[in-house]
Amino acid sequence: MCLIGRVSKELLHLIREVLLAVLPISLMVCVLQVSLLHMPWETFARFLLGALFVSAGLFLFLLGVKSGLLPMGERIGAELPKSGSVPYLLFMAFLLGTVVTVAEPDVRVLAHQVDFVSDGLVPRALLIGVVALSVGLCVAGAVLRILVGIPMARVLMVGYALVLLLAFFTPDAFLPIAFDAGGVTTGPVTVPFILALGMGAVSVLGGKSSFSDGFGLVGLASIGPVLGVMLLGMYYG
Repeated sequence: MCLIGRVSKELLHLIREVLLAVLPISLMVCVLQVSLLHMPWETFARFLLGALFVSAGLFLFLLGVKSGLLPMGERIGAELPKSGSVPYLLFMAFLLGTVVTVAEPDVRVLAHQVDFVSDGLVPRALLIGVVALSVGLCVAGAVLRILVGIPMARVLMVGYALVLLLAFFTPDAFLPIAFDAGGVTTGPVTVPFILALGMGAVSVLGGKSSFSDGFGLVGLASIGPVLGVMLLGMYYG
């Protein structure tokens, strides 16, 4: 009974989160429909149906993240340092960061749009590969930062200094794509897994703080795609 009560409480909490996320914008559109827009009711009905589907999908996604993705990421992050091999730990961090980014829907949307606008000049697979490899390298670098104990502020200063420097040499057409690439990597699949990976790794490393060392992986990982796409633009330019 205690288990059933706990599960029911968690489900109700997820439903509350979904309603708080979807309900305000849905109510706003309803108010605009009555007072200003006056869209055809068939179109408005499709919006309501779409909002219902979004709510159901968001509920299932959050349920999957909390029940599977986060625990798995924390478990992997906690088990990898136990191998005692730093190269193995960094390689697995790179591999996991790369694979998770390939599965990120936002990255695929960006790659599709760039492929469409450029008439195939920048292939979808190439852009996804560059972004994924860049995130993988930065995740490995973020884990190395935790092991070595380099201050986060110093790493961020160096990273964004490189971004500003390369911005002067990147073709104008690739500059906005590069910064969008940094944004799309902070999507619903990449962020939970990378955060969980960092928290899991910190939990088994002696002398590390979960608060100061467990966070920051996503911030560092978002720098990699910006630099990677800038270098790709310089190559095409």
